[in-house]
Amino acid sequence: QVQLVESGGGLVQAGGSLRLSCAAAGRTLSTYRLGWFRQAPGKDREFVARISASGAITRYADSVKGRFTISRDNAKNTVYLQMNSLKPEDTALYYCAADAKSSAAPNYPTNYDYWGQGTQVTVSS
Repeated sequence: QVQLVESGGGLVQAGGSLRLSCAAAGRTLSTYRLGWFRQAPGKDREFVARISASGAITRYADSVKGRFTISRDNAKNTVYLQMNSLKPEDTALYYCAADAKSSAAPNYPTNYDYWGQGTQVTVSS
């Protein structure tokens, strides 16, 4: 079993930055694809970014491309999301997730096996 714990959320003004972290316990994540998702009130959970097991391949939602950067440190069993130039529409509960099966549709939350509890990001205008 894998436990994921996010941290780093908070309240920030538009244009500001935050760095989210997601630390894992129980099993090494070095062979798992990792992703960040977010969910705003009344909306479905949506894909934000993902990173391959090696860290060589990253993908982003169009809405965050050029502003967010996903990275991982397998030695620390941790994945990060650097968020710059934040906008009010980035306000959401942010979740990290681990895909143990290297599924063929990695942008869909249903294909992830393990989830953290979420960390709130609020961007004021």
